[in-house]
Amino acid sequence: MPNPYFRFKQFTIYHDRCTMKVTTDSCILGAWFAGKKLPAANVLDIGAGSGLLTLMLAQKMQATFHAIEKDNSSFGQLEQNIRNSPWNNRISAFHADAVTFGFPVKYDFIISNPPFYENELKSPDNRKNMAMHDTSLTLDVLICVINNHLTPDGSFGILLPYYRKDYFIQLAAEKDFRLLEELHIRQTPEHPCFRSILHFSKTRQSENSIAMLTIRNSSNTYTPEFVSLLKDYYLGL
Repeated sequence: MPNPYFRFKQFTIYHDRCTMKVTTDSCILGAWFAGKKLPAANVLDIGAGSGLLTLMLAQKMQATFHAIEKDNSSFGQLEQNIRNSPWNNRISAFHADAVTFGFPVKYDFIISNPPFYENELKSPDNRKNMAMHDTSLTLDVLICVINNHLTPDGSFGILLPYYRKDYFIQLAAEKDFRLLEELHIRQTPEHPCFRSILHFSKTRQSENSIAMLTIRNSSNTYTPEFVSLLKDYYLGL
């Protein structure tokens, strides 16, 4: 039976009732932006699920965090994980649809690991479909939500399948967002890229940077780059 929780060095994520479990690529997303220590007073996590990204950022960023989640069961665990974390006094959870919710502030940084499969084979589990497929929060709707709730000089980060990055970059450009950074992720040196992390703002000062992260080397051990990124979070690193 799968473990109902994933234990990090400073917090624990229970995810057995969440539609989306803790994954390596979502941990990379959280750690990459947390390591930047962005100058943000207010941070929003759209589609927060278990609260993984919120807690990874809160570990390193001195900010006020809002996490919004629509799914009932996932929201219950989001509240539980926040309540049991060392940073619960800086985090508020909203049980609502990000498309229609009246957020109380504008945000300096927004992060999202959104539903991103479109027109592909779906599961018989409707909750999993809502979490993994963009039937409930399409990427074009998501960029509108971000645009409406981001401060003028704020930025946002998103995790996507590698093959959908160009499509989303175009959507973002239509809202005058400029690409700051790209991180492309592959499993091993022999594998193609399967995920992209993108960082956008409307106030880009220079050309965007592009980096590659390989999770495991040819001998199936974590690469030094992966260890460096996740060492503050993963037990055993």
